[in-house]
Amino acid sequence: MTGYLGLFASAFLAATLLPMSSEAVLAALTAASGHEALVLWLTASTGNTLGALVNWALGRFCLHWRERRWFPVKPDQLARAGAWFRRYGLWSLLFAWLPVVGDPLTFVGGILRVNVWLFLLLVGAGKAARYAAVILAVQGVLGAR
Repeated sequence: MTGYLGLFASAFLAATLLPMSSEAVLAALTAASGHEALVLWLTASTGNTLGALVNWALGRFCLHWRERRWFPVKPDQLARAGAWFRRYGLWSLLFAWLPVVGDPLTFVGGILRVNVWLFLLLVGAGKAARYAAVILAVQGVLGAR
């Protein structure tokens, strides 16, 4: 059980603006005996998607403080991010799993007030596909279990 909880926490934190990775934890648990691949996939996908929801909420509700000097995003950065998101559209949320750009993308989704259910669907689908690929790759190396 602690393996699954650790994976959930790792996946959740990796999806926030904190610089973390959960793929290594997932790969290690997939390689270890005693863990069900489907449960690992569901745990990682759920944790990572909920972590992205934190970014969405921060983006959605943080603009109240955008005029403050300590606000982390400058007005020109906000305008550029909004223009980029509008150019590539909602479908770009399928790539929220990508390193470097994925977390800010979910933050911008909140700033631009993307419908939360559509956000969860697109972000969750992309993240679930990524975790499925990690599990399948580990199983392919070790031989399918």
